[in-house]
Amino acid sequence: MDPQVPKDKYNGVWWIFFMLGLGTLLPWNFFMTATMYFTSRLGDPVSEANFSVNATEEAPRSVLQAKFNNVMTLCAMVPLLAFTCLNSVLHQRIPQKIRIAGSLMAILLVFLLTAILVKVELEPLPFFIVTMIKIICINSFGAVLQGSLFGMAGLLPASYTTPIMSGQGLAGTFAAFSMICAIASGSAIQDSAFGYFITACAVIALAIASYVALPKLAFFQYYQESQQNNPAEDEDNKMDLLKKDQRQQSDGDDDKQTPSMLSIFKKIWVMAVSVCFAFTVTIGTFPAVTADVKSSIAGGGVWEMYFIPVSCFLFFNVFDWAGRSLTALCMWPGKDSKLLPGLILARALFVPLFMLCNVQPRANLPVYFTHDGWYIAFMILFAFSNGYLASLCMCFGPKKVDPSEAETAGAIMAFFLSLGLALGASLSFLFRALV
Repeated sequence: MDPQVPKDKYNGVWWIFFMLGLGTLLPWNFFMTATMYFTSRLGDPVSEANFSVNATEEAPRSVLQAKFNNVMTLCAMVPLLAFTCLNSVLHQRIPQKIRIAGSLMAILLVFLLTAILVKVELEPLPFFIVTMIKIICINSFGAVLQGSLFGMAGLLPASYTTPIMSGQGLAGTFAAFSMICAIASGSAIQDSAFGYFITACAVIALAIASYVALPKLAFFQYYQESQQNNPAEDEDNKMDLLKKDQRQQSDGDDDKQTPSMLSIFKKIWVMAVSVCFAFTVTIGTFPAVTADVKSSIAGGGVWEMYFIPVSCFLFFNVFDWAGRSLTALCMWPGKDSKLLPGLILARALFVPLFMLCNVQPRANLPVYFTHDGWYIAFMILFAFSNGYLASLCMCFGPKKVDPSEAETAGAIMAFFLSLGLALGASLSFLFRALV
């Protein structure tokens, strides 16, 4: 044991993890909140020419416009799941530097391409396909980045998972705020979209610079070295485990003498399944159902224009971030409490509550909660509970295992988080159709 753990000077490591957390979800949030720009380019090319942020779409939506939100969510969440799965298997083979720096560079390149394409004219179908390919790319690299980050945070004290979760939460708030500023400016939608994507490029570049600075900080060096200075036998066990897992895949060999992913999963399964369920409920309804709610009090006024950007995107992201950030001060209920999975199960009630709000167009269910106040109250509770409870699960997961297994546990937790996102994206089609 080292006699003294160095201090995290100026909270430098905390802020770098915060920046990297911001970098994982900023790309997806910028795509999600720029739906007005994307759908404007999927409509009739004649009406597109005069389309501004303040214009209201009176023409009926084209098939591509109607399906954009659902297909976008699916194209984001399925690659996220696939690559998180790949990450949890290969995280000991590919060096951490390549996984993190490479993913950030790839995301930066996709955003530069997106900014350039704002100025390039494309037909609706090719534009739709190119946009979906870009969404698949940013979420594939985002998954590798997220899994690597949670794994890296697993080596540090429990509180260092919080800045990643807070950074991810702030990414959405930042994107929603940008969208509201674009509406307020009244500028042409292409100009504001170009501004969005260039801003995203700048933030990703800042995240890359932060990651380059991380190994120079004494606090991070201490925890990294204490992990590397484990007995050689432990390293042999790791390699043996990899070979064992490989053999099991090829010939179904169940005989395991070293701690396997399955044995680690058995220790953390409650946290893993809980975080999966939390995000299934969240992505199943947001944004596929929640973004189609119409204001009942706007009456064609200014509020109608701001209703979804403020009530849906901004409120969700602000209160989700508040929930995530609260875990830095309070970690109730504890890691062995049965109340935590119980509270996460109770969140399933939000699905019918949002369906019974003023979602338009609708074919099956009646509207019970007509007033905007109901929708806003549900959104605040929905977002806060998502941020707080999911963060608790992500913090507690790696702490339920031995320190040598923490990185693998972190990767398993990231996989189940992504599984929840993918399941939610798939269920969003059903939830929207039921309304």
